Amino acid sequence: MEEMIAETRAGKVCGMRERGVLSFKGIPYGAPTGGNRRFLPPKPVEPWSGIRYAGDYGPICPQLGHLVDESRPYTNPRSEGHIRYLPQSENCLTLNVWTPGINDGGKRPVMVWLHGRGHYAGASSETMYNGANLSRRGNIVVVSVNHRLNVFGYLYLEEIAGQEFKGSGIAGELDIVLALKWIKDNIEFFGGDPENVTIFGQSGGGAKVSFLMGMPAAKGLFHRSIIQSGPAIRGVEPKDATDYAERLLWKLGIKANEIDRLQQMPAQELLLAANNVSQKSRVNLTGRVMNDLMLLQPVVDGYYLPAHPFDPIAAPTAADIPLILGTARDENATYVAADPRRRRLTEEELRQRLAPMLGEKLDHILGIYKKTRPNDTPWDLYIGITSEAFRRATIRLTERKLQGGSAPLYMYLFTYVSNFLGGLFKAGHGTEIAFVFDNTDDVPLAGDQPEKYLLAAAMSEAWIAFSRGGNPSHPGIPEWQPYTLEKRATMIFDVPCRLEYDPGREELDAWEGMPIRR
Repeated sequence: MEEMIAETRAGKVCGMRERGVLSFKGIPYGAPTGGNRRFLPPKPVEPWSGIRYAGDYGPICPQLGHLVDESRPYTNPRSEGHIRYLPQSENCLTLNVWTPGINDGGKRPVMVWLHGRGHYAGASSETMYNGANLSRRGNIVVVSVNHRLNVFGYLYLEEIAGQEFKGSGIAGELDIVLALKWIKDNIEFFGGDPENVTIFGQSGGGAKVSFLMGMPAAKGLFHRSIIQSGPAIRGVEPKDATDYAERLLWKLGIKANEIDRLQQMPAQELLLAANNVSQKSRVNLTGRVMNDLMLLQPVVDGYYLPAHPFDPIAAPTAADIPLILGTARDENATYVAADPRRRRLTEEELRQRLAPMLGEKLDHILGIYKKTRPNDTPWDLYIGITSEAFRRATIRLTERKLQGGSAPLYMYLFTYVSNFLGGLFKAGHGTEIAFVFDNTDDVPLAGDQPEKYLLAAAMSEAWIAFSRGGNPSHPGIPEWQPYTLEKRATMIFDVPCRLEYDPGREELDAWEGMPIRR
């Protein structure tokens, strides 16, 4: 492979040619965050001499799960593509750049990807996030970011240990802000336009986009946003975050004036302790009980995050940001794919599972879905009903965003079902990612039907068009009209794509009065 040298303000980096574009991976944008820098806001990377190798991904934030446990049996490599088992380190503030050209004054749109898996796991190095095809197709610059996660990025210590730890409950988001500042200062070297930056992410990555829209420190560092199946309406209240931190300190036998002990503790020891804090269980959007690490999310600290990003109103910093947002029709299919009762659920079992969620509205809501989806099995109905919290939360965020400013919003619903494992994952959580990145040949979940390439072109070109000029319409899809409260125009991503007005309204109305889990 041909070596490529690019400048940054901290030093030179050597990348490679990959899939017809140039790639620079593992570029540090921030200093190490371990030891006495643990839990604190990040600092810029120190300059280096010589040429730094940027041909492979950097370390990932310490975490639990299948991205770091090679012995753990897991089906995701079979569905999501090859897994790179990379080193874990608190020196994880790195980013990756894919670009058609360097030092050419290209002024290309820049798309910055924020990975999913909540705020507790994940990495920019996952196969489905490779930005080469998207960069080549759109003649754009694609950037993906690693940042602090779980206890390292979101343990709120300010009320326990004082102002020294201001920002501890949102440090992971502050890492992303620092990455965006790096992009503003350096992306021209990589042929990008620092005044045309779009941030996008799915699931936890979509939530990160939501929070950044509510952070004054991020204002002006990006100009458009895309939230895929990840609406974050609220952050964590300081009192709840403090309660968690106190429980963790008690478990470890550390006093409030001994936080330095917490900073010097081995990362894996701290991570395991944080995953086993005695805490009231919390249910997420799909009805799953969240483990303790999943409870570590951005804290509304009144400074870096002045208020909940979209509750009770949209943050003023979000007012002028154009936005694409949407969901997959069968979000929960991904989470229940391993359910021993999959595709064999009985009517009685369906009602038993739905009763805790729906209560006295069980008969009404179930009746509506049986009416609107007459050919659905009990398993299909279970997935359909338990998936709706994503869409309901997305619509709520949309409505509050519309009330807070005049920037255009574009809504979508992903309904394509691939033939992977006989359609087991349906249009489930995360199934659209490979199509957005035009990586359907790398991700088994996308299936092997020839029409997958048509859908990949439709979605990736829409994201590219939006990043280029703020309007996702392009010749490969019907005109994508902005979402308004009067028409509720929604692009249905399937083969073929189509625009619908207020799809599924009868089903959505059935939930009136029911709380939205966030």
